[in-house]
Amino acid sequence: MRSFDIDAIRADFPILHQEVKGKPLVYLDNAATTQKPQAVIDALSRYYSTINSNVHRGAHTLSDLATREFEEARHSVQRFINARSSNEIIWTRGTTESINLVAHSYGRAFLKPGDDIIISAMEHHSNIVPWQLVAQQTGANLKVIPVTDNAELEMAAFDALLSDNTKLVSLVHVSNALGTINPVKTVIEKAHRAGAVVLLDGAQATPHWSVDVQELGCDFYAFSGHKVYGPTGIGVLYGKAELLDKMQPYQSGGEMIEKVSFDGTTFNALPYKFEAGTPNIAGAIGLAAAIEYLNQFDRQQLANHEHSLLTATLERAAADPTIKLIGRAADKAGVFSFLLEGTHPHDLGTLLDQQGVAVRTGHHCAMPIMDQYAIPGTVRASFAFYNTLEEVDRFFTALEKSKTFLL
Repeated sequence: MRSFDIDAIRADFPILHQEVKGKPLVYLDNAATTQKPQAVIDALSRYYSTINSNVHRGAHTLSDLATREFEEARHSVQRFINARSSNEIIWTRGTTESINLVAHSYGRAFLKPGDDIIISAMEHHSNIVPWQLVAQQTGANLKVIPVTDNAELEMAAFDALLSDNTKLVSLVHVSNALGTINPVKTVIEKAHRAGAVVLLDGAQATPHWSVDVQELGCDFYAFSGHKVYGPTGIGVLYGKAELLDKMQPYQSGGEMIEKVSFDGTTFNALPYKFEAGTPNIAGAIGLAAAIEYLNQFDRQQLANHEHSLLTATLERAAADPTIKLIGRAADKAGVFSFLLEGTHPHDLGTLLDQQGVAVRTGHHCAMPIMDQYAIPGTVRASFAFYNTLEEVDRFFTALEKSKTFLL
């Protein structure tokens, strides 16, 4: 197990060692996408430089090598989230496509008029709009768990929403906009008692700690490679095999075919049934490299470091009456979402960028929760384990300088 040495860790990420607008980069936009260690960059380069080939049906050495690494990447993801079988790991383009796959292949097939779909008020648009469409197409009802002023689920309201009509619950594991860590295991247990299946949006959870889908008991779990130090354009849908077996393909053509004739088509076995066309081979291999990189460390130690950064940030913010914290859940991941009194988030984000500090501004694809708080959006600083307390200091120094222009 590799020891936690922040200088050595930062040395693994080449993008961190540059200047933006003449200032050393302070990258605090990790909830949008994480940076990539050299090991991931090398894996992508090596694939394209040495074994670039299509997978599964080639009768030559490069195809065999590419297939072997591509499928080993699937096994890496299986171990990463402790799925029962690699057949339960479906490659997608990201969390958004994973959720859409379940919405189309499960929701449209198995939901009917009068059935209830439950989501929460803090969902990302990718976990709202697909279910709105499914509800319109099937006649199901879309119900929403309210969120408290402290940005926590109203669990009593969730209990009241559950009924024999509840067939599917789709919930964010960690809110990208607020940082709230939801009590997903409790939600899953209650939903299962009501006879519903549960999908978790894990895009903001897998970067921060180890996820065990068997221990959670969820039926589906979705996450994105680029949030977990891997490449963009690659994602994962975990699904219990017994559910995936019953579902029809989301897309058709290519790898998901076993046999085609003009009389009909036979689909491939799991997991290939849901992987139409040439997959993102390099992305899968790059994601496996990211997982291998993370596996060098004690994930709890990395999470503890991130929590120390969030704690320091919240303590500094609490002493500043011009800062309004958005998202005061007791259980939070490393997301600091806030407003500066009398200013627009975009203006502050621009001034921070002028000082080399990268944050995200806007509604964070979570407009309903912003509407609940009656705000246009927030400034969001989000942490990864390669961030430092010195960068927290630089963030607040830049914030103070920005105030001289805005207040």
